[in-house]
Amino acid sequence: MTLEWEQVIVHSEDPVALGQWWAEALGWVVVYSSDDEFEIRPEPDRLPGLDFVRIAESKKAKSRLHLDFRPDDQDAEVARLVAHGAQRVDIGQGEQSWIVLADPEGNEFCVLAQRRQ
Repeated sequence: MTLEWEQVIVHSEDPVALGQWWAEALGWVVVYSSDDEFEIRPEPDRLPGLDFVRIAESKKAKSRLHLDFRPDDQDAEVARLVAHGAQRVDIGQGEQSWIVLADPEGNEFCVLAQRRQ
């Protein structure tokens, strides 16, 4: 048996707006768009992607799944994402080497410290 990881589904009140936000934040391309679904990928034929799907309710609690990103320059990337509309959030992480941000719909994600070489 073989499985291929196709995408991560992100429930969203406004999949087009949130999907476009993430496409711009990641520099990814849009591969599908409708009023209820918005799919992006690193490149048109490269998996996995993120598929934003409309849901009629807003986020109510801490996300059960979030993405971690490891940048070349954590401070610069956090500044860029905050300028793009992300918000710093406290989910009880305390003093850590990563920074927790939230996208415009409140989905948390982490910007990790640079990898030690």
